Amino acid sequence: MSVETGFIGVGCLIVLLLLRLPVALSLIAVSFGGVISLVGLRPAVGILASTPYDFVASWTLSAVPMFLLMGFVAYHAGLTGGLFEAAKLVLRRLPGGLAISSIFACSGFAAVSGSSLACAAAMGRIAIPEMVRAGYRPSIAAGSIAAGGTIGALIPPSILMIIYGIFAETSITQVFVGGIGIGLVTAVSYCIVIAAIALTRPDVIPPTAEAPPEGDTRGAVLNILPIFVLIVLVFGGLFAEFFSATEAGAVGALGTFVIAGVTGRLNRKVISDSLLETVTTTGSLFIIAVGAAMFTRFLGISGLSGFINTWVAGADLSYVQLMLIVVLVYLALGTFMEPFGALLVTLPVFLPVLEDQGLSLVWFGVLVVKLLEIGMITPPVGLNVFVIKNVAHKYVTTTQIFAGVIPFLLADLVVVILTIAFPAAVLYLPSLL
Repeated sequence: MSVETGFIGVGCLIVLLLLRLPVALSLIAVSFGGVISLVGLRPAVGILASTPYDFVASWTLSAVPMFLLMGFVAYHAGLTGGLFEAAKLVLRRLPGGLAISSIFACSGFAAVSGSSLACAAAMGRIAIPEMVRAGYRPSIAAGSIAAGGTIGALIPPSILMIIYGIFAETSITQVFVGGIGIGLVTAVSYCIVIAAIALTRPDVIPPTAEAPPEGDTRGAVLNILPIFVLIVLVFGGLFAEFFSATEAGAVGALGTFVIAGVTGRLNRKVISDSLLETVTTTGSLFIIAVGAAMFTRFLGISGLSGFINTWVAGADLSYVQLMLIVVLVYLALGTFMEPFGALLVTLPVFLPVLEDQGLSLVWFGVLVVKLLEIGMITPPVGLNVFVIKNVAHKYVTTTQIFAGVIPFLLADLVVVILTIAFPAAVLYLPSLL
């Protein structure tokens, strides 16, 4: 073992990531070179040859493409299109009702997508033009959708939570259930921010618009009925323990195809687009995960993981100090890395420390996903912001969107503080399973 080699490997990885080399390639290159320096070429080649198969052959991982397929079919078939209209019927009379409706529509879309990018893109196309026409300042209209999109990875099915559960070897279902609470708290915190702005800054969010005609109610309810059926099918069965999280993905994908077919929205283009996006997204996620698995083995061989555990134990860090380190690391990584890369780069280092400290890995999974999603709206590389810029470039600039997300970032920090201060609240729902 050579702890020095481990530190050098981590330093090289940081440099490669700052140079914008792809995360997967950086992880694989550093791990391969590090193992060569520690134990030789043949063992390094053996790890490079065996790790992809050992990782991808995991049965649990099949949930990733299944949930992705469920979300893409629901999106391309237009099953999610009525969420915003339905939310407006109930919430439009509230201060900032249109923006609040978009937050709840994002929450509904999250229950079938598992992706914050997809959530932001889908809702941005629908809600931003309407908010701008209603007199909302473009920055706050776009900022609310960029922030609302982050709920897509908090409310299950969350692809980030699935990958975390696999690497942490903890219950994906329990992490899912914990994510529901934090996702809803996040949505409520965003709504409070919007209402406060609407009440104090009518120049930013105008007074409440007139409620839509009552004749719209029946059509709006019928539009969201397919999504409601899908959510009940997947999560009713999952939380009632009729099937596992892995099986829930397959049930959800099949259910989406059936519902889209019954409603007449399934055609060749929907199928081909959904399959293509599922394959490409799954491939990009899996290659990063393979690199992370190799990096974990490299850290183990170097002895760096054990060294860090010993250092933390010897430093006698308090719970608050340890959590401060965790939060700062993830917030810093979020400024220049996408969530999957940041998650898989850090788990090999943090998980042994947390287990040694006796902290709940279910709770930590929920906290980490929340921190990673903050990075989706943090400059300079807030991916949700650039997605919104792409779909709403007629209305807003990138700088305006970053300005618009600032109030929501403050709300996110409050949610993080509450999550750290009251871990039992996060674990209450999972404890009922």
